Amino acid sequence: MNIKKIGLTALAGSLVATSAYAGELSLSGSATITYSDYSGTHATSVTKAAADSNWGMDQDITASGSGELDNGWVVSLSHALAASGATSSTSSITVDMGDAGTLVYSDASVGGGLNALDDITPTAWEESTDGPEGENQAGMATGSGFSYALPEIAGASISISYSDNLNTDDVTNDGAVSTSGTDDGPSHSIGIQYPIGDNFTVYGGIGTEGQVDGNDLDHTTVGAKATFGAISVGIQRNDEDDTAASSPVDLETTIIGVSYLVNENLSISYGTHNTSKDGAVDQDIDSIQAAYSMGGISVKAQNSKAENVANAAGTSEKTEISVSFAF
Repeated sequence: MNIKKIGLTALAGSLVATSAYAGELSLSGSATITYSDYSGTHATSVTKAAADSNWGMDQDITASGSGELDNGWVVSLSHALAASGATSSTSSITVDMGDAGTLVYSDASVGGGLNALDDITPTAWEESTDGPEGENQAGMATGSGFSYALPEIAGASISISYSDNLNTDDVTNDGAVSTSGTDDGPSHSIGIQYPIGDNFTVYGGIGTEGQVDGNDLDHTTVGAKATFGAISVGIQRNDEDDTAASSPVDLETTIIGVSYLVNENLSISYGTHNTSKDGAVDQDIDSIQAAYSMGGISVKAQNSKAENVANAAGTSEKTEISVSFAF
């Protein structure tokens, strides 16, 4: 009898302790249907150009929730569920500490630092690189890790990111470790955005990305964007310098974006994306986009074309139309 009582008491205590960590999550998704058409000489583009069907539908489901701790901090959780629903393709925990800043851990796509500045030039829809297959560009890789956003300092937004291995392949549960990815070593970066007046912003940052060969990639980004009435323009430069003593692979990417707000429902944009590589031809990407909303319906379209894909001979082009419904 005494043993049973002890067991029941321990079990009850365990249940109470466990419930303190449980919370309610809400599901969200989007009603989006797309039509995509590919062309070009790049191998993947050739395959997709011969697709059996060009129609697609958004299948992403996100489970999210948040709660406030006794000290006023707000903790948020997000699981972006895979199409099968069996696992999470991306999960993150955010701790908003108020005046102490915001800390985020992501198991697949750490933001912050230079990742948050990979391309923030104005567009009507997506980045210019969204569409062409096999494209190459200067910029830090993404993976699991931490990011920390400092409280605003004199109007400046400062963000720091850190990963012990951006090339991690495993989606790890609590108490687990990742062993299937290549160990590239630690990576870190810092990014700063500073508004000058109401219509002009300058930004930039530096970072180091670990590599399996022990030779790091050094990253730098500088850029600026401005708004003149209905027109927004932006330009930025991303540099990627390989520290390898022999056969280094250095990349330089220049991005320009211009968007125009035709009216409160319609916007259009043009973007150009140039990446140069030592000893190779330049890769050039041009993208024309438009976005229109009417009530609960949003229609977006883009045509993006890449020449000299991955700094080699080959082209890749994608035309996409997306229709979304609010519900």
